[in-house]
Amino acid sequence: QVQLVESGGGLVQPGGSLRLSCTASGRRFSTYAMGWYRQAPGTQRELVPSIGSAGSTNYADSVKGRFTISRDNAKNTVYLQMNSLKPEDTAVYYCHTLGVPYWGQGTQVTVSS
Repeated sequence: QVQLVESGGGLVQPGGSLRLSCTASGRRFSTYAMGWYRQAPGTQRELVPSIGSAGSTNYADSVKGRFTISRDNAKNTVYLQMNSLKPEDTAVYYCHTLGVPYWGQGTQVTVSS
């Protein structure tokens, strides 16, 4: 069993930045590919960026150039740096172990003036 705990969400103005963190329990974090998903009201949950166990990354077109995913295996943590935030980025953000059914509880990100 792996527990994922997200933090770092909040309210930010358009154009602002936030950094999300997701810390995992257990000893196998470094072997997991990790992803950040988001879900806005009335929409399906979507994969935003992902990072492989070796550090390769992929981004949805909607966030390329604005979001950066990274990981620190020594801290069992994956990060999501979000810059140039837009109102359409407003959602609950979840971290997930790709291919393994573990999810965090989610953290709310609201982009509004």
